Amino acid sequence: MSTEHNARTGGQILIDALRTHGADLAFCVPGESYLAALDALHDAPEIRLVVCRQEGGAAMMADAYGRMTGRPGLCFVTRGPGATNASAGVHIAFQDSTPMILFVGQVARGMSDREAFQEVDIPHAFAPLAKWAAQIEDPARIPEYVSRAYHTAVNGRPGPVVLALPEDMLTEEAGVADAGPYRPSAPHPGAADMARLGELLAAAERPLVILGGGGWSDAAIADLQAFAEANHLPVAVTFRCQDYFDNSHPNYAGHVGIGPDPKLAARVRESDLLIVVGARLGEMTTGGYTLVDVPRPRQGLVHVFPDGDELGRVYQADLPIHAAMGPFAAAARALAPVDAGAWAAATEEAHADYLAFIAPTEMPGDVQFAEIMVWLRETLPAEAIITNGAGNFAVWVNRFHQWRRFGTQLAPTSGSMGYGTPAAVAAKLVHPDWPVVCFAGDGDFLMNGQELATAVQYDLPIIVILVNNGMYGTIRMHQEREYPGRVSGTALQNPDFAALARAYGAHGETVERTEDFAPAFARAQQAGRPALIELRIAPDAITPTKTLTGIREAALEGRR
Repeated sequence: MSTEHNARTGGQILIDALRTHGADLAFCVPGESYLAALDALHDAPEIRLVVCRQEGGAAMMADAYGRMTGRPGLCFVTRGPGATNASAGVHIAFQDSTPMILFVGQVARGMSDREAFQEVDIPHAFAPLAKWAAQIEDPARIPEYVSRAYHTAVNGRPGPVVLALPEDMLTEEAGVADAGPYRPSAPHPGAADMARLGELLAAAERPLVILGGGGWSDAAIADLQAFAEANHLPVAVTFRCQDYFDNSHPNYAGHVGIGPDPKLAARVRESDLLIVVGARLGEMTTGGYTLVDVPRPRQGLVHVFPDGDELGRVYQADLPIHAAMGPFAAAARALAPVDAGAWAAATEEAHADYLAFIAPTEMPGDVQFAEIMVWLRETLPAEAIITNGAGNFAVWVNRFHQWRRFGTQLAPTSGSMGYGTPAAVAAKLVHPDWPVVCFAGDGDFLMNGQELATAVQYDLPIIVILVNNGMYGTIRMHQEREYPGRVSGTALQNPDFAALARAYGAHGETVERTEDFAPAFARAQQAGRPALIELRIAPDAITPTKTLTGIREAALEGRR
């Protein structure tokens, strides 16, 4: 293509680059620093632009999009406070291994390094939070930078990229050819590695597969499931990756994360061969690095990861395999099955223990959250997408819901609050025909609950189940354990959440008894618009098995 007759503004070059790479959806909070890009988007109807209410919510939507599609989620924000607000979503994408690109409008190039209005050094500010952070100084280099951003976001361990866009760079014209669409590359496992995996598996007596991380797909999940079935292997998943393996499958052993089944934790400790695929084996998965010793595990360890720099970073594996999820899962499926006689019965026992663990537990008060979760898992279809942010309310969700289809769990492994509502908005945009249910705590919801207005604006009938106990519950739990009876900084005085939802234009209800939930949920489904159901639960009900009173009394007893 001749560049002489292809002169365009930087904003036009940027949006044309996104078109080239197949962009279909972008999230933003507008800012004057990237008006030229917004103007170019006016002439790109194939890229749907969703206007959000806060940059953190917009970035979390981009993360959710990337997690659901495997393609980079796109987010546009302005400089300074816009960028720093968005940093929470970037951090989520980094720890979730989600492909994402954040574009930040920046001060004009002639004003840089003067602490101009809202100026922040974006590359330096985001360097620890992103796979790559840079600033585009020349509009002629936009195709190059955007191409690199896409390839960086999806290749190896997926993750976020941040590009700063000086305001005057976006209005300056340049004649430049467009790049071609990005092409992901995936490392494949070597034949020797797969042969060695077969040998280790054949010699094992208590193997356990653990799935996690990013870069998965329906095809990879199907191949991995076939591998597990052929070898009668028990399969566990890491924190908030419960949709990676059908929870109703007889090989499913449960999740390894916050509040795991103690019997599953024991299986991790007692295994003689952990086959860890995609997970980093971080703090949540290893129970604070106690289930698997650092640096040399007691268990035999096969560690499969798409980024070679992660292999050996914390754990020395007996067999490190540098491979992407798809190629590894396909190669594992092709392996000749081994004799599973030593562990087949244990696999059945592991699934039976999992089923026992998800039986409802009783809690103080008139709302039995576990019973509600059981009703939902029996009522919702397999394609229902469940989202949540962070807080003790999520322990009930993670324990009692059963995920049966890949791509139906959206929750931050980073433990970031405020994620559930933005993720639900993105989920309904990507899968408009799938039910989307968000769980949020009272403190959690008020961090990004204003994105309920975004759901109303775009006519996205999500259902938010807001669990209200009048406190930052997780922190109160830790407070009672460490400083029993000395409550400080954790109490909340909340609005009437159902009324707040109605003020946004959504359907809103309050539920104070278990038996009232099912009719309220049916009305929410029939409302035809976004809906919020506030569950008022007893403050003492802090986990499915413990109360704040019990935690406080145990802590006081331990000090006597």
